[in-house]
Amino acid sequence: MVALKEVERKKDKSVFDLVSEHNHEKVVFCHDKDTGLKAIIGIHNTVLGPALGGTRMWSYASEAEALDDVLRLSRGMTYKAAISGLNLGGGKAVIIGDAKKDKNEALLRRFGRFVKNLNGCFITAEDVGMTTKDMEFIRMETEHVCGLPESRGGSGDPSPVSAYGTYMGMKAAAKKAFGSDSLEGKRIAVQGVGHVGAYLVELLTKENVELFVTDIYEDRLREVAKKFSAKVVSMEDIYELDVDILSPCGLGGTINNNTINRLKCKVIAGCANNQLRDEQVHGPALADKGIVYAPDFLINAGGLINVYAELVGYNRDSAYAQTERIYGYTLDVFALAEKEGIHNQQAAMRLAEKRIESIGRVRSTF
Repeated sequence: MVALKEVERKKDKSVFDLVSEHNHEKVVFCHDKDTGLKAIIGIHNTVLGPALGGTRMWSYASEAEALDDVLRLSRGMTYKAAISGLNLGGGKAVIIGDAKKDKNEALLRRFGRFVKNLNGCFITAEDVGMTTKDMEFIRMETEHVCGLPESRGGSGDPSPVSAYGTYMGMKAAAKKAFGSDSLEGKRIAVQGVGHVGAYLVELLTKENVELFVTDIYEDRLREVAKKFSAKVVSMEDIYELDVDILSPCGLGGTINNNTINRLKCKVIAGCANNQLRDEQVHGPALADKGIVYAPDFLINAGGLINVYAELVGYNRDSAYAQTERIYGYTLDVFALAEKEGIHNQQAAMRLAEKRIESIGRVRSTF
């Protein structure tokens, strides 16, 4: 998930140095001996509204890796909400542990108590390793949770909407790279076929593309490949495939010094968070290589849009309609990048920061 050298470098910094690196407002370390809970909640920015972000459960190699992940993810949520026009700030939570072995009702409810104690400045939802059922357990202890099952009045699994937004962003990137947003006949490699990746594969299949898929979980990979007639490739070989589009849909940091020189694609558009290991290095590197990069925090915003709709009165058609706007937002990013002579990630960040700054000035007058 995180490059080992990067984690080692950050070990030399204090926790406060890491928190201030990207101007985080608050980081909460959650520990409970009885349940074995070890979790970190990162709140990056609440200018636009309460910080909303999913809770991820993962077997991190170290606590330093977990901290790095939650800081990067929560910052990304700030940009995601801002560029999507949502009245939300950015936050994220990680629970350290194996979701298949360590997750249980008591642990989740204890985590819910920590969320409750933040008094609404952080609202959580599901992420990697979590389900709508898990949100029900957290909801037993706090009202500050969304992504509940439809049977409980929630919006259900946000994965289909996340996939739809990614699909819209991919089509916009195809228009930029190939002159048409039709994906028919394109060779597309999807890296990660979990909840969102599998739904994306389904959408792509309807456009009659040639699909290549990979995943760290062999059983899931085989199931998706068989269902959608996709070709299975290894986790490493996917970078060197002669494809039109690479779609990173697993964990972050896959676009890095070790992979960029191996890429043969013309477009990168996926639903994974923090795909660029270092946005200041790898954003320009992709531009220099002539690869159209669709900023991840923009095109994977469908899930956030969907759960946000729960807070304002859920309507599925409205959530999909707002998610469809990602197509136009992505073209706006490409236009700004070309106009300013900057890379696409930087252009997307500028648009997000502009909204945060302007609304911040409005609110500072009261």
